[in-house]
Order: sequence, then C-alpha cells, then structure tokens
Amino acid sequence: MSTIYFFLSILKLVVIISFIFILPAPSAAIDTEHVGKRLNVPASYVAAPYYPTPHGGWVADWSESYRKAALLIANMTLAEKTNITCGSGYDMGRCVGNSGSALRLGLPQLCLQDSALGLRNSDHNTAFPAGITVGATWDKSLMYARGVALGAEFRGKGINVFLGPTVGPMGRKPRGGRNWEGFGADPVLQAVGGALTIQGVQGQGVIATIKHYILNEQEMYRMYSIVQPGYSSNIDDRTLHELYLWPFAEGIKAGVGSVMAAYNAVNGSACSQNSYLLNGILKDELGFQGFVMSDWLAQISGVPSTLAGLDMSMPGDGLVPLLGDSYWMYELSRAVLNGSVPVDRLNDMATRIVAAWYQMGQDKDYPPPNFSTNTQDATGPLYPGALFSPSGIVNEFVDVQDGHAIVARNISRDAITMLKNVNNTLPLSTNSSLKIFGTDAQKNPNGINSCSDQGCDQGTLGMGWGSGTARYPYLDSPMDAISSRASNVKYYNTDTLPSGLTASSSDIALVFINADSGENYITVEGNPGDRTTAGLNAWHNGDALVKDAAAIYSTVIVIVHTVGPILLEEWIDLPSVKAVLFAHLPGQEAGQSLTSVLFGDVSPSGHLPYTIPHNESEYPASVGLVYFELGQPQDTYTEGLYIDYRYFNAHSIKPRYAFGHGLSYTTFSFSNTEITAVTPLTSTPPARPAKGSTPTYSTTIPPASEAYWPAGFNRIWRYLYSWLEKSDADAAAAVASTSSYAYPAGYINIQKPGPPAGGAQGGNPTLWDIAYTISVTVTNTGNFSGRAVAQGYVQFPVGIAYDTPVIQLRDFAKTNTLARGESEVLTLNFTRKDLSVWDTVQQNWVVPSVGGNYTIWIGEASDALTLGCYTASLGCRSGLMSPV
Repeated sequence: MSTIYFFLSILKLVVIISFIFILPAPSAAIDTEHVGKRLNVPASYVAAPYYPTPHGGWVADWSESYRKAALLIANMTLAEKTNITCGSGYDMGRCVGNSGSALRLGLPQLCLQDSALGLRNSDHNTAFPAGITVGATWDKSLMYARGVALGAEFRGKGINVFLGPTVGPMGRKPRGGRNWEGFGADPVLQAVGGALTIQGVQGQGVIATIKHYILNEQEMYRMYSIVQPGYSSNIDDRTLHELYLWPFAEGIKAGVGSVMAAYNAVNGSACSQNSYLLNGILKDELGFQGFVMSDWLAQISGVPSTLAGLDMSMPGDGLVPLLGDSYWMYELSRAVLNGSVPVDRLNDMATRIVAAWYQMGQDKDYPPPNFSTNTQDATGPLYPGALFSPSGIVNEFVDVQDGHAIVARNISRDAITMLKNVNNTLPLSTNSSLKIFGTDAQKNPNGINSCSDQGCDQGTLGMGWGSGTARYPYLDSPMDAISSRASNVKYYNTDTLPSGLTASSSDIALVFINADSGENYITVEGNPGDRTTAGLNAWHNGDALVKDAAAIYSTVIVIVHTVGPILLEEWIDLPSVKAVLFAHLPGQEAGQSLTSVLFGDVSPSGHLPYTIPHNESEYPASVGLVYFELGQPQDTYTEGLYIDYRYFNAHSIKPRYAFGHGLSYTTFSFSNTEITAVTPLTSTPPARPAKGSTPTYSTTIPPASEAYWPAGFNRIWRYLYSWLEKSDADAAAAVASTSSYAYPAGYINIQKPGPPAGGAQGGNPTLWDIAYTISVTVTNTGNFSGRAVAQGYVQFPVGIAYDTPVIQLRDFAKTNTLARGESEVLTLNFTRKDLSVWDTVQQNWVVPSVGGNYTIWIGEASDALTLGCYTASLGCRSGLMSPV
C-alpha cells in the first residue's frame, strides 16, 4: 500500500471517529436555551412492538423471483447467508456499499452507490438536476425520463443498487439540510416523483432504494453515538399515514426493491430496529417485498435489529468503522448458532435480497462494477479501508452519459419558476445592455469539483452538499451561456456591488444569489447541513447585493439558485426589481436552460414545490430545528397534518408566494371541465386479498461447521467476514441447547395474516381504484407559446368527523407546448385513497362521507383555484371564489 493511501486511510478513520464521538460540531454550538428541555418521549407517542417479520414472497408480482431465490438460499451455508446480508466494511470495495457474496452459487458481491441525482464520486456521468428541481417541473414525463437515464448510467457502471430516490425528508422543516434531495413539501408531489423515478430506474434492471424511512427531517443530531442517541421524531398515527408514509406507499406500489432505514428514532425507537415501522407497517401493511437496508452506520444493535426487520447492514461496520467490528457478519452467524436469531428470519433476510436481484433480472448479463468511488486513478487499493490492501485496476473510465444531458437540460429549463415579471420585463432581447452581478453566475474558480461532495458554496450552485451529490462532467454556467447569446454583457464576479458604478436608463442588472444546505458530516460556512447560521436568507450578502443594485439600476432581474424557500422581503417590492426567477438546483445544465427562458426561446413553466413565506414566524414553532440536549433530543410533530401550505391555509396566512405558484409569458384558460364517477365508494375498502404462499423456511439450526473459517484463507484486516473460529462456532452451538434468549417484549414467531389496510404492494389494492376523473381543456389565450400545469386539490365535505386541511394536492398534469390559441385536454384522476382519511381506531382508510359533496379544485397554483367540480352533483363551475 502506498504511503499516501495509508495516510488517507488514517485520516478517514480520524474524521469518522471524531464525527461519532464529538457532541455538536464546532459550528453547531450548543443552544443553551434548548438544553435539557426535551429528554423523554411524550407519553402519548409509543413505538409498539410488532413481531415477527412477515415473510416475503406472498405478492404475485414477486412469486417467480422468490421461487428462484428460495432455491438458491436452500443451497447456501450459514456463513454464505449471513455474508450476503451485510456489507464488507467501510471502503472495502469499489462502491460506497459492498455486500458480501456467495460466489460458489453465482451470486456476486452487490454494489450499492449514491446518489439520487447521479453517480457520486465517479466520472463520465451526468450531474442531473436535484429532486427539488424535478418537482418544480410538475412534469410526470420528465420525472420518468430522469429515472430511465439514471438507471441506464448506474447499470452502465455496474451498480446493482441505486441509492435513491429520496422522498424523506418531506420538507417539514424549511431549514432542513436535505430537503432539496426530495421533490417538494407535499406527499403527492413526493410520491409521484419517487414512484416515476423508481419505475424508470428499475426498468433498466437496477434495484432502486426509496429513502430515508422515515421522519429524518433535519440533519443535526440524527445519528446515534456512544454519547447521545439520535433525535426521536414523535408523531401520531394519522399524520404518519397521511403525510410521511404516503410517498413510501406509492414507491412500494411501484415495486421498489429496497428501502433505506433512517438514522433517527421514531417515538423513541431507532428506525433501524423499530419493529412497528419495519415489520408492521412496511412489510405487513404496505406489503413490501424487497429488502430493508440501514443507512450508513445507522444500525445500533445485532439481534434486536434482525428481529425488527432489518435485512442488510451497511456498510457493515459496528458503531465505529474501520476497526473490523460488526453487529452482524460473524456475529450474525453466532446469533443463529446460539438460537437468538431464528433460522427462518435469516432465511427471509437472505431471500429478500436475492429475490430483488432476480426481480430486476440481474442474474443475466449484468455488468460488474467498472469504477471506483474512492479514487479517480486507474489503479489503486482494492480495499481502501484496509490498513494494508492489494492493488489493482479499480477504474475503467466507462462513459455512461449517452444523450442524458438533454434530459437534464429539459428538466432544468422546465423547472425555472417565474415569481414576478412587471410589465413583461422578461423575456430579454439579446441586444440588451446587461450588467451581471454575483459569484453564483460563474463556475467555482477553484474547479467545479474542487470541494469533496460539493461541500462548499462557491460559484454556480447546481446542487447541495453531501452524499446526495455527483461530480460534474462539466458545468454550463449562466455566465457562459449568457455571454454566448448576448452581445453587450459586462460581468462583475463579486457579491458586493463595486463602488462608483453608474447606470444608463437602458442598462439591465441581472443579480445572481443563492442559498445552500446539505448533509451533516460537512459544515459549510457555519451551517452543519441544516441552515442554522444562514437561516432562510440568501447566502453571500445576497439581499444586500440585490438592494444595492436596485438603488442604481432601474431594471433589476434576480436569479435564484436555492435548496428551498428563502426570504425575499428585503427587496421583492422594490420598484427596480422587475422580475424574479427561481432556477432551483439545475445540476450541470445551469446555463442554456436559463438563457432559453431569459431570452424567450421558451416560456417559464415551473411552479413552486413549496411555499415562500414573508418571514419564518409564519411557520409553526414545532417545525424549527431541535438542538443538542443531555439525553435524546425530542422532535414532536405537534403541528400534525399542517405543514407548508396546509398550515398557511388553516391559519389564513397569505404567504409571499403560494405552493404551486409560477408565472408564464403567456396566459391560459381552463374550460369544458367534466367530472366522471368511475368506481362507487364504500366507507372502508373491500376486504383485502389474502397473502399468497411464501417459501418454506426451516427452523433447524444448521451445524456449526457451516460457519468455520476455511482452511488457509488469507484474511484482510478490517474486511468483514461471516466465518467464526471453530471454537467460537462450537461454543455458540452448545449454548443453543442449554439456554434461551431474552427476546424483546412482545416477541413471537408466528406469522400473521396481515392487517385489513394491507393486501398488496402499497396497501389494499382497492385504495388505487379511481373514484373520479376530471377532464379539462387548457387553451393558450396569450401571445407566446407555453406550457400549463393543472393542479388538482381535494376539499373534504363539511361536517365530517375528521379534521382535514382546507385543500390537499391529489393529482396534477402538464400540457405539451401550446402555440397561441392551441388547446389540449388534460385528465386528472382521484382515487379512493385520495378521498380517504386514516382512521386510527379502525386502523384503515375510511371515506368519511360516502355520499358527501367533495369539491375538487383545479387551477395553476394552490391559491389560484377558481374552477371547482362537485362529486355529489357531478358538475363543474368556473369563476368561483378560491377556497384559500
């Protein structure tokens, strides 16, 4: 091993141990006001036990894959089964996660790789727009196309498991560090984006991973360590089902192969060993057939996490990585031999993993990994996390970009959201006199990939930071694109307006500002993932830059790259600020996508995937960040169903810009609206289908010899193995016959028929029966070609026994590009589930008023709803007063 790799290995160990042992990061100083105030989970929030783990394979769509998997598992030794359920250790292979293998039977080591927007730490790949940008398109076809392109690139690099899409966090906390990885602050927008991504990715034969399950809504204090548990997200059952589970249910219905358990706890129990979440909801109620993996180093126990439903440990290490310790691997072999882990639980774990491999067709002509997430060199250590590692070829530099830049550019373009455009200031002429300000307009001068995992805010902000990033193959910056289109451009690469500037009446100032956030293991400019120091303000003097420009130039256009909502009040109403564009996080295609809108090649058609307030005090106090405490930080969801626009509407707060808002260069009319009843509703869904048969699992403990170390095996220190010394294996087997394990409270090992709300992937299949369809003719009534979005919101009948938000998004559709005078008919579907609430007593979805009059509102934004359709009369009316 070379000296440089030796020191890099030591440095990684120091960083990781520091991350685990140190209390708050220096930049996340202890907030003494909060210390000691939230130490115990409130009494009404309970993580009930749910055992055993339901066996997989009872869903018809997976039956053949389970049949094949069961045959393979039947021929595996104990050590082979435990090997495939666990990673081989931190940095112990080419990928960010590397499972064990069963090569004797043809099952390779599985490669698991970030990120949800493109290949992390690779080369010759596309840096796609972030999830929040995709959500801002409100375009289902682009959501799917991005999934197809991502799947093709991951397959091309030989990756078995794509660690995406992200649908949690939901965006409950505006300052949350990773909100930008998801599709927006609404369960339906998240669900549609997630499900279509899954379909696209898995259509290419790659296993998708929906994450982070669940309620990981902030970055600080999410992880368990030896000094403090991860924070506990405390939530009621109805809110869990109607908001945060919704996109996971849709992802499971789409057939997702893997679910990643989050770092935090829910109602006091860590997600990686929360039996109610994993066994009860995920695998029983939602019928999940794939495997559950831990987030990296999120597993905090061996036997309890096994019994609670965890199937794969990543990256395999125990609490402190790079020491060769593990909760599973050899410890799982020991646990099966001594009887503490039932044999059928291990068989189910292994079968779920192998079934997902078969389900995606990876047993036939699937390429092995051809890249390294650890180095950009062609050769290097085969196991970089090992103290001493053999070396070899680790990177073949396979180009997987194909034509995916077009997909990325289309998304970045169609996500651009115009918030303001006074007197048709936009679009601009290419002959305009343009003065451009802000470092965000140009590439990072130190290099577009100079900051590891994009852990800095320098130059154009194309994505946040952390594991959800990718290296740029190139970055088409706004400045590059503008200067190639316009003939009279002067750029000031500064975030402070130069002194002595004068402006002519024809000058137009384009001011670029941004706001960043990311994952907690990197602190950027005092922000430890979440936006603590920056708050919801623009970074780098952005507000002052806009105000100063507005004091000199009579026409100012503000372009914003941001991870989420920012406060605009310091300058949004200044007379000189004529136009505002939110370009979100455009990835590598930040330039031409913007200029196509600026100069009128296309009309902006993006819409906000979140609400922009006037100030932070307009949010409920409960969605603020939780801080360090001497004990487990408690994050209690007292706002219930009321986040983002639901809260604003409930409290009659008119925000600065509403959820779904977005302007165009043209105008649209909605007409000829028709509502059609499709499936008659009943109060509760019809009885669920019975579970199908599952593979038969032996309960006999295998002989200890199945876990013996092979004779003469050459071990690599720090690499994780599933074998035991003969004496250890024999001793474990002897224990099984002389004592019994103290199982968790409520533990049983008798399979259940399943809850009434279940019955298929995602839940009772009748939940997706279409109750009503609405067709609407959208006509371009303006003088510019453009695309319109029809957003469909449900308002529940008055007088029902359940409190419901005023309106809730339930479907949406986007037109093709319509020329002046051109029309297109859009169809929106509303399902039984869309018209239901979760009843905590019946533990089922209930239509609260079967014959009641639901109003389905159609419009271009959540606060621009003047067209209503009524389920009781099956009539529609226009020109109504908006419900909010």
